Amino acid sequence: MNATPSPPPAERLQRDPLAAIAVPLAPIVLEGRYRVLVGALWRLGRSQRGQWVLAAGSGAVVVVLALLAARHFATTSWPLASGNPGLLTAAGLLLLLAQGLKAYGWGRLFRPEERPKALALAAGNGGAALIGVVLPGRFDDAMRVAVVRRYPGCPAGVRVLCLSLVMLGLIDSAALAPLAFAAALFPGAGMGVRAGLAVVAAAGVAAAAVILALPRLAASGRALRFRLGRWLSPRTTSRRAASQAWVLVSACWLVRAVALFLLLGTLGVGFSFPLALLFLCAGAAAAALPIGPAGAATQIGANAAALVASGVGASQALAVSVSVGALGVFSGGAILLFALAWRTGLSLLPTRAVPS
Repeated sequence: MNATPSPPPAERLQRDPLAAIAVPLAPIVLEGRYRVLVGALWRLGRSQRGQWVLAAGSGAVVVVLALLAARHFATTSWPLASGNPGLLTAAGLLLLLAQGLKAYGWGRLFRPEERPKALALAAGNGGAALIGVVLPGRFDDAMRVAVVRRYPGCPAGVRVLCLSLVMLGLIDSAALAPLAFAAALFPGAGMGVRAGLAVVAAAGVAAAAVILALPRLAASGRALRFRLGRWLSPRTTSRRAASQAWVLVSACWLVRAVALFLLLGTLGVGFSFPLALLFLCAGAAAAALPIGPAGAATQIGANAAALVASGVGASQALAVSVSVGALGVFSGGAILLFALAWRTGLSLLPTRAVPS
């Protein structure tokens, strides 16, 4: 009996979604049970019945979370109740602007023919903010990939999106370095706080060095000997594109710093730009952790610790951190809902244009 010939490697790569994810993440070794689980989830998502099940399940989860939140805040005070409505509105608008700048900066990391729409990238960041409330760190990146990849007209594959997220993390670190260095120079910071900010600044300098060296390394003859190197070389972000992304992401962090300045002032901590920079860098450093509890919880804890280290009371620091985190989640959810509404409206346009 003749054995069934195995498909060529390229065909196997296209059929196996896990292999497509694992190609740019070659150092990560996945066990067999995870391959089976991911394959089953992939087949479930591809079938029409599976899509209905996933839609119904996600909708039920959203409803349950909304009911739990409503029950909680019916008995306790709303985190943002003590703030000035005008300042809270201004901070919320600034956070939305920061989301847009981050999306445009992320878009600079793609080749023009593989670049998703800015609204799709903003929706991915909004979905990451929501998923960070309940799932551990790094699941937000999976959410970004899922949202952007499922957005209509996305030309980028899973591997390209994963590569762009790696580059975006480096750009984030490089953009935070000047802010961390500036915050470390302010006289109010203690030695422990200065040491933490120095680590953030040093990580940003190292990330900038990697960004500058990547184009030359990817184009080297040694890298081009391998299939991964040949795939990576034309997709490596050029120094010009990386500079554009750095400017946009730096503007995003500055806008967030101004929003935090307003939030800390209206929530009773005081209008202090150095404290806003410290708060910003602490949350960003916590978000860079490879794993942890719920992503939002990790950042809230880091932000509260930064405020306590600056002399703020523990209860007030926790309340302010929860309030800022809640406003960040609300802004991310607003971006995601707007993108979904825009997508639904565009899908209905051809139907309305057809004469009855």
